[in-house]
Amino acid sequence: MAKVRRVGPGAYRVEDDGRIEIVYVAGPRGDTWAFWNGDVFHEAATVERAGSDRPLGPRMLSSPMPATIIKVVGVPGMAFTRGETLVVVEAMKMELPIAAEHDGIVKAVHCREGDLVQAGQTLIELE
Repeated sequence: MAKVRRVGPGAYRVEDDGRIEIVYVAGPRGDTWAFWNGDVFHEAATVERAGSDRPLGPRMLSSPMPATIIKVVGVPGMAFTRGETLVVVEAMKMELPIAAEHDGIVKAVHCREGDLVQAGQTLIELE
């Protein structure tokens, strides 16, 4: 059984079968992001139409944690596919690509390279 211990704000030490890892967690309950071993994991509470993989309501890409915008790929009117990186942020000396969770079109961009952003701040609106 894994042992988990908080070691700082948003940082947890996970020990399992003799392996020790640090996992960083950010975001409110129901919209949690975890960063481990160079990978990003996102758990979001979304409402979906029956038989559809597209969420209802406004769709946007938000910053998972306080970060600096390193690269903005998406531009208004640009078509994108699920999994395509639209923004890259840097936090805790790690570059984190933020990818689209569905196909669509970029409606608006609310950030520029070099901007400092907060957790949950909208970076790109999607259609």
